[in-house]
Parts: sequence; structure tokens; C-alpha cells
Amino acid sequence: MSHNRQKKIAVINDFCGFGRCSIAASLPIISAMKIQCCPLPTAIFSNHTGFDSFYSTDFTEHMTAYMDEWEKLGLRFNGILTGFLGSPEQIGIVEDFLERFKTEETVAVIDPVMGDYGKLYPTYSPELARQMAKLAPYADILTPNLTEACILAGADYRPDLDEAALEKICRILSALGPGKIVVSGLERGDDLENYVYEAGKAPVLIREHKVGPFRSGTGDVFSAVIAGDVVNGQGLESAVRHASAFVARVLRRTVEMGLPKTDGICFEEFLTEL
Repeated sequence: MSHNRQKKIAVINDFCGFGRCSIAASLPIISAMKIQCCPLPTAIFSNHTGFDSFYSTDFTEHMTAYMDEWEKLGLRFNGILTGFLGSPEQIGIVEDFLERFKTEETVAVIDPVMGDYGKLYPTYSPELARQMAKLAPYADILTPNLTEACILAGADYRPDLDEAALEKICRILSALGPGKIVVSGLERGDDLENYVYEAGKAPVLIREHKVGPFRSGTGDVFSAVIAGDVVNGQGLESAVRHASAFVARVLRRTVEMGLPKTDGICFEEFLTEL
């Protein structure tokens, strides 16, 4: 019996029960794009860390046994999407996963979740950030924000980096392995830009109007749409345009509904449009 008659994306990220981020965001989006989403949790949270209080449990000790069972089933994945990783040990486990399950037909989208606005997230150590670079050689598509791109490239962070500086950073990152890079969420006044770099092509800037404050899970929604589109045969530029427009539309609706910042973005309102 074959379990591989339908397109599948493995999502390696934390699971958050409330707050619309990580697996809880990517699973319904990928499913709505007619692809089976197969989550591998890195940690389990009652609600994300942007709340004043939360419960969490680390899943590291269970991850290898979990993927052993997938290997027994002979699962093959059209895509692999990685997100939040909680320890250097988990980086090694994800390397193992990519060695086992990534084939020439698999598109690996590595979202190196580490920090924002020039700083590491509180849960990340400089050692963990250095270890994250080990995943770059496996990436077909790397989707850092500007902070993460600067960390991985060893460049000084500045929020106003121009296109020449962005291209230089992307060339450094591409030399690590990925031929395609999206530097996401560049704030330019009232707009947000995504810088799309593909080796051998002229870089492209994709701009959408910024709506409201930063909200948890926006990057998870963005990367899930990109992964789904690419697995469904779209080119990277087309996928980023789709993801950017989708996120902008959802953000506008989220602001209209008056949802608290902690509650993420109301992508459920637009799932049928994917």
C-alpha cells in the first residue's frame, strides 16, 4: 500500500494551541492548497510566548522516534518546511530528517526563525543562531527576515539596507547552498517589501501596504503559502506575490475585526481563496 499518492509537505515547527502561529497556522493553509500537511512538533505551547503566561513542553526527546515511524511507513515528501527550533540538538535532528527524507524532487523551505529588529528572540542563544547556519545547505528556498539574513551572513544589521546591500547579503547566503532566498518583511515607511533573490536572475522587490502592528504568526502564514505554491508548481516570484497579497488582505480584515495583537491574523476568513 502506497502512502504517497497525494502531495505532502512535512512541517517541522512548534505547535501552539492558541495564537495562530507555527503549525496551527501552516497546517490549515497547506491543507487548503490541496496538499497533505504532516507536522513534526519541536515543542508544544498552550499559547505563544507573546502572552504574559503560557505552558510549554519541549519535544526534542520524542522527535527521532517520531520520524523513525514515518521512515517505516516509507513516506515521501514533496516539500519540507522548517520553522521554530528550540535547541542546538534540534538542529541536528532536523539535519537528520533532511538527510533521510529530502530527495531531488523535494523542495526544502528553511525559515530560520531566530529574531527580529536586529535582536535574537529571548529563547535563542548566540550558539543556537550559529548552529542554524548548518541548515542552509539543505535549503532550496531560504526565507529569513532582515535580522536573520544579517545573522546568517555575518553582516551588520541596519533596518534601512539598500538593494545593493541586500543583494550582497543574498549572495553570501546563496554561497551556503540555497539558490533562492526571500528576505521578508522589510519596513519601508507605510509599506512592507519582500526581496526575492534567485541565482542567475535580477532580484525583485515585492511591495504591499503595511496594515496595523506586527502580529505573531504572520511569517508562518507567509512561508506556508510559499511552500504550498512552489510544491504546486508555481515559480518563486509568483509564490511570493501570492503570499504577500494574501497576508496583506488578512491583516486588513484582522484590523477591521479589532482582534488583539496576541491573537495573530484571521487567515480562516480567506482559506477558501487559496
